Order: sequence, then structure tokens, then C-alpha cells
Amino acid sequence: MEHAPTVDFVARNEFDFTILDVAKEIPFADIKGISYRNDDGLVIHNEDREVLMDMDSLPFVSPIYKRDLKMENYFIGYLKHPYVSFYTGRGCKSRCTFCLWPQTVGGHNYRVRSIAHVIEEVKYVLKEFPQMQELFFDDDTLTDNLPRVEELARELGKLGVTWSCNAKANVPYDTLKILRDNGLRLLLVGYESGNQQILHNIKKGLRIEVAKQFAKDCRKLGIKIHGTFIMGLPGETKETIQETIAYAKEVNPHTIQVSLAAPYPGTFLYKQAIENNWFDGTDHLVADGGGQIAQLTYPHLASDEIFESVAEFYKRFYFRPSKVGAIVAEMATSPTMMKRRLREGVEFFDFLKNRNTEAA
Repeated sequence: MEHAPTVDFVARNEFDFTILDVAKEIPFADIKGISYRNDDGLVIHNEDREVLMDMDSLPFVSPIYKRDLKMENYFIGYLKHPYVSFYTGRGCKSRCTFCLWPQTVGGHNYRVRSIAHVIEEVKYVLKEFPQMQELFFDDDTLTDNLPRVEELARELGKLGVTWSCNAKANVPYDTLKILRDNGLRLLLVGYESGNQQILHNIKKGLRIEVAKQFAKDCRKLGIKIHGTFIMGLPGETKETIQETIAYAKEVNPHTIQVSLAAPYPGTFLYKQAIENNWFDGTDHLVADGGGQIAQLTYPHLASDEIFESVAEFYKRFYFRPSKVGAIVAEMATSPTMMKRRLREGVEFFDFLKNRNTEAA
């Protein structure tokens, strides 16, 4: 707030009921979890708000979608269209040093809504959005609690819902089978790197061999994976970049997303970057056009090399005969899929073109 004089207040950490108090026009001085500018221009930090444990006390978000949004206007390449997404819980048990939300909002205690509460909202969605093709659960890691996700899956199976979610690449085969048998179509999985030391550096809590077996299990069960990878994490070298590209080709997700390491304020990665002088001099995370900027630079690996590795990663993953063939075969399954993949292809080549412009 010291650097943003136009900001009157900030709701810290979990903001749901803090914002509700603001909307009720409760004086700022009496609202927990808020930092505000008083009449003298001083920034005052009130005491923290208690961590929310009763997640069923939060209202459904889907009625707001119904009121304010046209769902057909929203696309995500790896999900069926149109889709609906919402959370069944908040927090993530993993300690990834780069991940923003657990370190700034949700915390590392995975607090969840009751299964009955979730299913009640699912039934609302099915009634109010009959055109929905897929439901996505946006919890940081829905599979953090295996007994719960199995119970949730069985209830979803009774409703005939096609669904997907975020998962860690360590879900055992038996659980995957239960999820698949009850409507699971796709898992969004953060692989991050194919180098074990980098995974240790970022406190991923995942072994490469476990992730490889997970990928094999998903393939055997017919569960698609959208895999995400990050270039430029601590310990990255020219060699580990090549190692991760090879790893991605081996585990071979259905689709991928490749990002640049982003040292968001409030994360351990940001603290590391400050302490080790890793920032390359830029003071923002995205370019004017919205594309990511490689903010981190290392003595052995410059930020522009990290930036360029993303386009190389995409090209070497997708421009393989086997992957091109799979995409063409998928397009042949329906006119809708053909239209969708063609649109995504145009977006992909625009992405590569824009990156070349930004690099120049």
C-alpha cells in the first residue's frame, strides 16, 4: 500500500468474510484481516482473521455464473466446451516454493466442503446448465485426500457427470480406477521439471519414477493428462531444460502447458530471488501484451535463454509425428473437435509469433 497510494484497503489472506464486512460498511478499524489507510494516511494492519474451517459456510458460486456469465464464451483448451468449474476445498498440502495461492491465501491445510454440500451444487449445475459438457474441480490438489476424492467420485458417478480436476502425479492405480469408473476424464498435473534435484529444490515432494508410473497408469486406464511444466526454476541449466523436454515426451501428456518460473511476492521463490540476486532487472512479470517475462537469471543461465526454452519445449513436444498424428485423429472424431483444434492451432502459432516479437 505504501507503493500504491490510490489503494484504500487490502483484504489479507482469505478474504471472503473480510469483504463481506466491508460490504456491510463495518468501520475498517473493526474488521479482522484488513490493512487500511486511516484518515492521517497511515497504513494500519488489523489482526488476522481466523482461518476458515467450515467450508460449507461459503455460498455456491454457480448461481453467480448463472446470473452474470454466458458459459459458452469461456474456453480452456484441455476441457470440453462448455464447462463449469468450482472449488470443493481450499489449501494444498504440498509446499512448492513457487506456488502463489497456498502461500498467500489458502494455506497448506486442505480444508474441504462436505460431500453432500458439493453434490448439492453439482445438482444445481446440472439443472441450470444442461449444455455443460464437463465439470472441473479447481481445488489446488483434489487428490490430496484420497478417501474423500474416492467418495466424491462415487457420488458423481451416480449423477453421470463427466469431470476433471487438479491432481498430483502420485495417485495410486486403485484410486485412479475408482475415479475413472465414476466419470473422471482428465487430470491437470503439475510435473514442473524432469530433473529430480530441481524437484527437491522447489520442495515438490514428488519422485520422478513415481510420476512416470502415474502416467503409465493413467494411460492404461484411458485418463487424459494435461501436464504443466516450468522453465527457469532454481537449479535450472541448459542440460536440465533438455532433460525436462525429454521427460515430457516420455510421460507424454495429452496436452501441455509450459510456463516461466514466476517469483510472485509472498512466495518462498520470491524471497530466494531477492536473497540470491536472481532478478534480471525487470520489475514486472508480464509483457505489455500479457505474455510472461523471464524474470530470473542465474550465473550459468541467462533469462533470455530461459525465455527461449519455452517455445523450443512446445515445438519439440507437439511437432512430433506421433503427436501430430494423434491430434489429426482426434480432429476426425467430430466437427466440433476439428473446429476446436483448428482454433487452438491458430492460437498456438500466434503465441509463437508473439514470443518472437517479445524476444526481439
